[in-house]
Amino acid sequence: MQKLGLIAGGGTLPVEIAEHCRRSGRPLFVIRLKGFAGQALAPYAGAEVGMAELGKCFKALKRAGCQAVCLAGNVARPDFASLIPDFRGLAVLPAAIAAARKGDDALLRLLLGEFEKEGFTVEGAHQVMDDLGLPAGQLGLIAPSEENLGDVARALEVARAIGAMDIGQGAAVCRGLVLAVEAAEGTDAMLARVADLPEALRGRPGACAGVLAKAPKPMQETRIDLPTIGPATVRGVARAGLAGIVGEAGGLIVLERETVIELADELGLFILGVEPKTL
Repeated sequence: MQKLGLIAGGGTLPVEIAEHCRRSGRPLFVIRLKGFAGQALAPYAGAEVGMAELGKCFKALKRAGCQAVCLAGNVARPDFASLIPDFRGLAVLPAAIAAARKGDDALLRLLLGEFEKEGFTVEGAHQVMDDLGLPAGQLGLIAPSEENLGDVARALEVARAIGAMDIGQGAAVCRGLVLAVEAAEGTDAMLARVADLPEALRGRPGACAGVLAKAPKPMQETRIDLPTIGPATVRGVARAGLAGIVGEAGGLIVLERETVIELADELGLFILGVEPKTL
């Protein structure tokens, strides 16, 4: 079993991966990204590294004997002018700035390539934990209605379209009307915008309608930045008056799965996984 170097940003995903490694006995070393990684990762062996300190990161991983890495967690797009790179980071900075102009996916591909140049195997979070991905079919007790299924198809179509332009991964649709698409603000902020729309355009608690769809970008490097939902997403969907969530089976990470299912059942929301080619 290869020792894993976890490059940890914010949120619960890095914590879930670290706990999984502990339970399964997989050796782990955590690179805690300054300003992003949470305190829950402090007990694990590791090092704190700045975003542009690539040399320090690679040296720490190699000293720890890591052979594979997994990049997980929330990291905001950097302000390149304010970064303080080390020598290795400085060498990559011009290419990183050029890649960022092409979109997030280009920047992430460049970053993964740097780890591979150093001899590390890159694993996606869903590869480290094979139960993270959304399965095909209904997740939980609530099934979508026929009206919901029309919105499912439309929302997935829109999510894939904006993904093809490297805009975002999510879209909200109600009765065929596109209520919002996700851009740089993220899913939670998009759902908050939907919640502020007139109830005539969307559902409401007790009379939910519409769906949130999240889909990988067509060109996406699937080992990093797969679409993700968690308890906050379910609550946001409920506040927005939507009836459920849909994602591509295997192409959507479900954080805190048991909590997500219990919360969706409690709120009367469906969660649906569809095979990528079916809708």
